Amino acid sequence: MKNTSPQGQLKRIFITSFVLLSSFIKAQNSNTISGEIYHSGKPLPHAAIVLEPAGKSAVTSGSGYFSFSGLSNGTYTIRVSTMGFKDYIQQITLNGETLKPIRIEMEAGIDLNEVSVMGNKTKSNPENLVNAQYSAMPVTVIDRKTIELMGSRRLDEVLKEQTGIAIVNNIGGGARSVGVQMQGFGSEYIMVLIDGQPMVGRNNGNFDLSRISVSNIERIEIIKGASSSLYGSEALGGTINIITRHGVIDPQMQASLNYGSLHIIDATLEGETPYLQNKGTANLAANYYRTDGFNTNSKYIKGTTSPPYDNYSLQGRTRYQVADNSFLAFSGRYGLRRSFMQKDFGLGHISGDNQDEQDINLSVSFDHRFSSKLRSITRYYLTNYNADMNVAWQQSSSSVSQDVFKQTLHRVEQQFSFSSNNSYQLVGGIGGSLENMNDDALTGVNSLKTFFSYVQGEWTPFEKLKAVGGLRYDYTNNFGGRINPSLGLQYFITPKFTLKAGLGSGFKAPDFKTNYLVFYNASSNYMVVGNAVLASTLQQLQNDGQISEIRQYVLNQTAGKLEAEKSTSYNAGVVFEPSKKIKTEINGFYHKISNQINSIQVATGTNNQIIYTYQNLPEAVNKGFELALKLSPLKNLEISAGYQYLIAKDLSIKDSIQSGKWPYSQNIHDPKTGNSYKPRPSDYWGIENRSRHMANASIFYKYEPWNLSANLRVNFRGKYPFGDRNGNQFIDKYDIFVQDYWLTNASIEKRLFKDHLSIRITADNIFNYTDPLMPGQPGRIILGGISYRFFKNQ
Repeated sequence: MKNTSPQGQLKRIFITSFVLLSSFIKAQNSNTISGEIYHSGKPLPHAAIVLEPAGKSAVTSGSGYFSFSGLSNGTYTIRVSTMGFKDYIQQITLNGETLKPIRIEMEAGIDLNEVSVMGNKTKSNPENLVNAQYSAMPVTVIDRKTIELMGSRRLDEVLKEQTGIAIVNNIGGGARSVGVQMQGFGSEYIMVLIDGQPMVGRNNGNFDLSRISVSNIERIEIIKGASSSLYGSEALGGTINIITRHGVIDPQMQASLNYGSLHIIDATLEGETPYLQNKGTANLAANYYRTDGFNTNSKYIKGTTSPPYDNYSLQGRTRYQVADNSFLAFSGRYGLRRSFMQKDFGLGHISGDNQDEQDINLSVSFDHRFSSKLRSITRYYLTNYNADMNVAWQQSSSSVSQDVFKQTLHRVEQQFSFSSNNSYQLVGGIGGSLENMNDDALTGVNSLKTFFSYVQGEWTPFEKLKAVGGLRYDYTNNFGGRINPSLGLQYFITPKFTLKAGLGSGFKAPDFKTNYLVFYNASSNYMVVGNAVLASTLQQLQNDGQISEIRQYVLNQTAGKLEAEKSTSYNAGVVFEPSKKIKTEINGFYHKISNQINSIQVATGTNNQIIYTYQNLPEAVNKGFELALKLSPLKNLEISAGYQYLIAKDLSIKDSIQSGKWPYSQNIHDPKTGNSYKPRPSDYWGIENRSRHMANASIFYKYEPWNLSANLRVNFRGKYPFGDRNGNQFIDKYDIFVQDYWLTNASIEKRLFKDHLSIRITADNIFNYTDPLMPGQPGRIILGGISYRFFKNQ
């Protein structure tokens, strides 16, 4: 007898619905991508295959076969990598129809200059045709997996552990300004980009890397050396390009929280989802970060040397397929930092230092594929940065100084790419920008107009040789234009042994601040005066009785004479990869910089205030070499190490010492013995803030039975000069140096519930190293973290 009760009918409806839903889900996840990989008609076994954004990987069988099943509808990117061959990349769209097995023919050789720090190489940025691997200079890629395993929270914490990169506090930027130095180039020569678009808002030319949270980052691409042919005139010393996450097939979300030393709170909420039948994808991430700050000089300063602050950021990205071959994309980022720092100078004199920073970045692009060979991207970019910095005496609430700085950049760019049968590829572009600044301390000019055009090509004339060449023209309304060429060659002696060489040039015009800024930092008691207004400002200060001494020699050679900087970079190296478990690389570099802009003391105020300006160094050289080693002796164990040797010198100082020109002819005084002697060229140590020796090493290990990952990272920085103590206008061994030091970091992570839940403990600077001359280096930091990922199990 049939069950006709309401409960029975409800049960049948539930069972029927469940069966139908299961069938639908199965249909949506029954797609398969399979195929075979060959070279010269022979199957390639053991080739590594990565399918994104599904996050799946596979290795080909002995017959070159691979397969991915259980896939949802959507667009996927498949990447094939194997030693001795160029990476193969292909996009595949699944729409429920049966896909025939694909046949992939691999080409001998390897990708130019790309060194992956850890993990597999990653997909390109869909909203930018400029690819870092086409640079003539060395490229390092830090992938998402590495960033997560490091447990890092801000961009500066990730970068400081990379070979040849130092995190520094710019003396003109104060303790808040956490900048970067690469191969001897200061932060003002390193362009920071998000998804290929330049970020603005520099404190005295120094972009504060601690403003950027690493949440929502897919990878970080680092180009060392002049990369102006790709990214523009400000990339004199290199670029740091942050690629945010994009392209998902299934909805997912993650919530994470870290808490620990200095009452640090780091909270992130992010989500990704496809929409409108997988025609579009969207990603949104929010981050809150706060710290109490710290004091590295408690013996003489009460309060903090690095201020407490609260940092809020919200960033999102969406991409929608408006037609079969056309995509519309939009991305945005909002950041807000608020900080307040007190300093007690004794006798009841307490200053309060407020700084509020706000930046907005918006980008819209249209991507159209005319054919399989020709592609175009049109993009508009807007960025706005506001900073309100003021200092007041707390007892009287009287203002000591205030600087309100606003910067807006509008940028339009049209890109094209053309490729032909993998034998060559061309990328070209044309565009312009309008930059406006409004600063209480800037006078005389408040806008900058630029125009640029470029072309970059990759060519494989024959199987063992790969060439990359580029040409870029940059024009600015205040310093004219310049053409910057670049050339890179790579010769594959064998699949395991590769020679490479690169040449690039750069051009950088003086910016608003180096020419027109007049800024006083009361908490650190220094003043920065722009070169173009130097003479008139010093005269006014002298008339007001605020000058005790002017270095007339410096004033005469600097005032109103600032010129554009030019750089030529040479790079040559060898890559040896005897097996998939071992890779070594050595690169030599030589950067020749003409008219490099450097800060210099020009006067002293009546209250011992140091007054700086800017000067051109006629000719400076950064030269040295880097070593890199990567080992994988066991499954899930990776060991890497790196070393850099650097000499950074102003050659004009060396020549002036040789010829006995003033002021470099002054005797050198030995404070220990009291003896003085005539200087020799060998007594010149080099440019401030550059270390001769830097090294790093790391061990990453995953114990699969426990789903436990751990790592240990050690970083070394050799001693570097801090300032000229004896007043002879150049650095010698008797001046003030920051002594060499080691920093040791570690983290351990446990994943539970099929990788949904993650628990992490991170320890930075385990041995608690600090130095009063390093106001931005905190002591030991220990954090505990937990995160939960919401995603569909594969």
